[in-house]
Amino acid sequence: MSYGTVNAPEDSGRKADPAALPSQDGDHRVENENGTPHGGEQADGPDHSKDEQHQTAWQQLKAFFDRNIGLFFVFMAQVFASLMTMTTRLLETGFEKKFHALQIIFVRMLATSVLGCLYMWYKSVPDFPLGRRDVRGLLVLRGVAGYTGLFCSYYSLSYLNISDATVISFLVPTMTAFICFVALREPFTVKEAIAGFIAFAGVLFIARPTFLFPRHDADEPEQSLIRLFMADQPKGIVPSVPATPSERAIAVLLAVIGTFAAAAAYSTIRVIGKRAHSLVSVNYFAVIATVGSFIIIMVLPDLHFEIPETATQWILLVAIGIAGFLLQFLLTEGLQREKAGRATNLIYTQMVFALVLERIVWGTTPPVESLFGSALIIGSAIWVSLQKNKSPSATNKKAPVADEERSLLGADAPAENHED
Repeated sequence: MSYGTVNAPEDSGRKADPAALPSQDGDHRVENENGTPHGGEQADGPDHSKDEQHQTAWQQLKAFFDRNIGLFFVFMAQVFASLMTMTTRLLETGFEKKFHALQIIFVRMLATSVLGCLYMWYKSVPDFPLGRRDVRGLLVLRGVAGYTGLFCSYYSLSYLNISDATVISFLVPTMTAFICFVALREPFTVKEAIAGFIAFAGVLFIARPTFLFPRHDADEPEQSLIRLFMADQPKGIVPSVPATPSERAIAVLLAVIGTFAAAAAYSTIRVIGKRAHSLVSVNYFAVIATVGSFIIIMVLPDLHFEIPETATQWILLVAIGIAGFLLQFLLTEGLQREKAGRATNLIYTQMVFALVLERIVWGTTPPVESLFGSALIIGSAIWVSLQKNKSPSATNKKAPVADEERSLLGADAPAENHED
């Protein structure tokens, strides 16, 4: 085996070979009549045992690494996803000069498309760059839907905390199941429908519309009703940016629309199947988002490209581009190496990272209503994922390559082969 197993029986059998008896040390190793070696070999016994123990520990560590490298890649992808969400909100709200969501998308997707093209060219990805002719229309549809979802998600960060925006993205599995039921006539079980209602109830707790959660002064920015694990007003690196109930409701609505668009993109990927390499699909998404953002900024008179004024702003913009590519690359590599059920469970760690970053950077903790709504959404998403994992077709399958829209869907990753 490749792990360096010691074949002791074979070595003992070879001692009878006369050709193997002479030693480079001048015949210092002489066996007695019982076959026990004299001299240095007795002294080397304990050291040899320690070497074997050290080698065994190294083999176990290497085996653990080989078994879990896919999980590590997915874990790191969630770290970069959370950092990118934090950076986006900082650029949109953390400075006197505000950066529009379209400019942030342009920077991120320009880096993703350039680095992605270089990577696919280096790896000689099949049908690079346009893909097969018979699926190019679907690839364009996938790119437009993904771009719409990304814009709605990024724009909502102007008024939503990153933990709330992150957890709303976990609606994607339920929405995708519904879209596939309507458009592709795929099964949509009663349990998935119940999970959907539970998840949308969680969205209401996060949005906290005034007709369900009345407040005395609806025009004042919303403050947390109950702060957990703290005795006084928290302080972060930058001041928090409160939103009025109306601004928050609009942001939640946009975030939900974004998840619907992301689910539509995923449904399109299901139709494409194996007829296009996943990285080609991702590249369509990145190029369409880059070109679309540039055109909209240039056409609309109220929008224009902002030039960073400080080194911090430059660093954050560059970090978004790099983190976006690393997120996509690590997800792709991780889900190639790991079963979808194990790997996609780590997707939900993004919520933990979002809570930690929110506390450190802005000094805020979500109110109890948001935490309860988040629990409902994550619980329903995990429930749907577990139902998918129980199906026979999902057993012992590794996911193909995946992207951000696909990464939330666990074992329901498309495996159809739509070859002509």
